[in-house]
Amino acid sequence: MKIARLVHENNETYGFVKGDKVATKDEITYLTGVPIPYNVKDFLFDGWFDEIKNKIQDLPYEENLSKFKLLAPIPNPNKIICLAFNYVDHAEEQGLTAPEDPAIVIKPRTALNGNNSHIECPDFVTQLDYEIELALIIGKNCKNINPDEAKNVIFGYMVFNDVSARDIQFKDKQFTRGKSFDSFAPCGPWITTADEIQDAQNLKLTTKINGELRQNSSTNNMFIKIPEIISKISKVMTLEKGDIISTGTPAGVMLNKPNAVFLKDGDKVEMEIEGLGILNNTVKVVKSI
Repeated sequence: MKIARLVHENNETYGFVKGDKVATKDEITYLTGVPIPYNVKDFLFDGWFDEIKNKIQDLPYEENLSKFKLLAPIPNPNKIICLAFNYVDHAEEQGLTAPEDPAIVIKPRTALNGNNSHIECPDFVTQLDYEIELALIIGKNCKNINPDEAKNVIFGYMVFNDVSARDIQFKDKQFTRGKSFDSFAPCGPWITTADEIQDAQNLKLTTKINGELRQNSSTNNMFIKIPEIISKISKVMTLEKGDIISTGTPAGVMLNKPNAVFLKDGDKVEMEIEGLGILNNTVKVVKSI
């Protein structure tokens, strides 16, 4: 199932996506007789989705998806956890070795951004970079779980762009500020539930900038694999329903490249992960005060 958070004429809702059609919350309630809640997080993680998922086989998908703006699929997650240098080729292009344990950065939820929205780059940022990543959506609260249990706490997956201001990152000597600007976490275009993805560790992922291929890899190239990522992070912090874990980016970013071409105003960023859809955003340089 593909579950999207939607807005039309300032009215927010959510629904199931099939191709270019959508069945909205109100339609799902009417056709199943189940009064599912307004808040998508309540629907996903408080038992409502499980209650109706066996009743939705014959849902008609009557609304055109193009009618809606796609928002970041999860509003107000408690945590957005991003891994650094988790692909060997990306670590090597930075002159580093992929770490044995997750090197993590926490992004604020105010950085979240949806499909076809602007990545707003303050005019004092001079080195704006992209990072395609597979994001996991945690579906159950968990602590100290082992890798064999990890797959049971994944609700679904989505595309995630860990946008980074490299000049800020180098100036600070750490990552948080350079990755935390508002709009620097585009994600979506929807959540694809875990049951639809046969092998999340073998998905093709690509980034195109203005149609030019910049990143071309597979999630199979992660150094720390998905079960170990979840297990190791859960030994540090309690993972909660709706948390986002973004699993690192492969080679092809502009960081430390000679003659690097960083993102500029008007650039089109297209990111695709096999089976999860395409995330599109446009860079917009905004004047700072």
